[in-house]
Amino acid sequence: MSDTGRPASPAPSVEASGWGWRHAGRRAWALRGLDLRIEAGERVLLLGASGAGKSTLLLALAGLLDGGSGRSEGSLTLDGRSPATLRDRIGIVFQDPATQLVMGRAGDDVAFGLENRGVPTERIWPLVDEALERVGFGYARDRPTAALSGGEQQRLALAGAMALRPGLLLLDEPTANLDPEGAALVRESLERILREARPTLLLVEHHVAEVLPLIDRVIVLEAGGGVLVEGPPDHLFARYGDRLAAAGIWVPGYPLPAPVSRPRPAAATVLTTDQLRFRHPGAAHDALRRTDLQVRSAEALAVTGPTGSGKTTLALLLGGLLRPTGGSVVAGEALAAGHAGDPIWRWRARELVLHIGSVFQQPGHQFLTRRVRDELRLGPLQAGLGAAQADRRADELLARLHLEPLAAANPFTLSGGEQRRLSVATALATAPSLVILDEPTFGQDRRTAAELLALLAATRDAGHGLVVVTHDREFAAALADRTLRLAAPAPDEVA
Repeated sequence: MSDTGRPASPAPSVEASGWGWRHAGRRAWALRGLDLRIEAGERVLLLGASGAGKSTLLLALAGLLDGGSGRSEGSLTLDGRSPATLRDRIGIVFQDPATQLVMGRAGDDVAFGLENRGVPTERIWPLVDEALERVGFGYARDRPTAALSGGEQQRLALAGAMALRPGLLLLDEPTANLDPEGAALVRESLERILREARPTLLLVEHHVAEVLPLIDRVIVLEAGGGVLVEGPPDHLFARYGDRLAAAGIWVPGYPLPAPVSRPRPAAATVLTTDQLRFRHPGAAHDALRRTDLQVRSAEALAVTGPTGSGKTTLALLLGGLLRPTGGSVVAGEALAAGHAGDPIWRWRARELVLHIGSVFQQPGHQFLTRRVRDELRLGPLQAGLGAAQADRRADELLARLHLEPLAAANPFTLSGGEQRRLSVATALATAPSLVILDEPTFGQDRRTAAELLALLAATRDAGHGLVVVTHDREFAAALADRTLRLAAPAPDEVA
């Protein structure tokens, strides 16, 4: 029971027998032939290669998959019952937290689930405040959800799930968009919830070493169906570590392979900012405070900093997708001949597509077609390249980023990791002078993260400029030539 007196829901057991799921419109099964049992109160880390069905399993256990969105086989139960009948005992944090925020203010969003569960009004706000404090949200209840960064959205979604005191807690990459300090705070909060309420936990997380103290057992899903291996973490990684790492699964002690180093052309100025800043309409403080920066060709610049420091805002400004509130961001000679000194935000869409590739924090926000291959052809065609050249470029990127089996799939049916790789591929499709990537390793397994690292290093070494917004220290250290660390918001900005 929490300090505010709300009892936790009973922890259910989980059982799958020959269970499988195929999304509507897809030939391949997301999961098939799954047999497993998780005891009530057990804490399980769910691993598997990108596309192995981890997120699909969590959605099914939350009772969020139905016959209208796909086809199932076998059985999947909680305490012997359908998950859909036990939704009031389940809390879930999606891979993309923005998809589960439903209210305009942060406190109201956490309160929404409590109100739906019939919690008495006088107990709701103490529970809301407790949950926000536990995840280190840092803002008042009336903070507009539209003004939150991706990491702040993640904390808010986690607060909403924790406030419900669920018997089954399903977390899909809950720290992926958080800075290391924020991720540590969330793990501390989760440890407290597990100790006090003892829910059944299924956690998907690629920062494996950091979450092992919270875990009883590891279950590794095999791409295409079934369980590859399972067991206590120490035993499993000692016995199968080499095999799992080779299969693309994150394993403690197996770092990303260093990219090949190649000769590079001389660096030249791509973009320059002068006192660049941005404030959302109606906001009391700047989302990005005054920033002076030079982006150069044949270099990779890593942008780091705490959650809420303006990293995503800076990426959008550098990509010409926001008009600055103050200061300037202008093109250098290396970006586009004849445009040196021009403000980027004034460029037409066709010019941006040709010269700057952007990867958004939420990849689904940039998809425009109904097939993966068409998505990769779109940019080159808009940039004026011929159909044959667009086809060649699409096929090359499909192969390089392991998306060939998904060429005919709808982009919105892909897993989070697959969507991220597709968004990176679309940004590279026109071979732009500058590529701006916001959290490119989100949702990636070890194999695809290594492939992204190699591809981006080759892009940099060929003379293109890279700006990479990331909390992934290992990835940044392997790729970046320089690092810009943005400062945390001032205390009065989170009051």
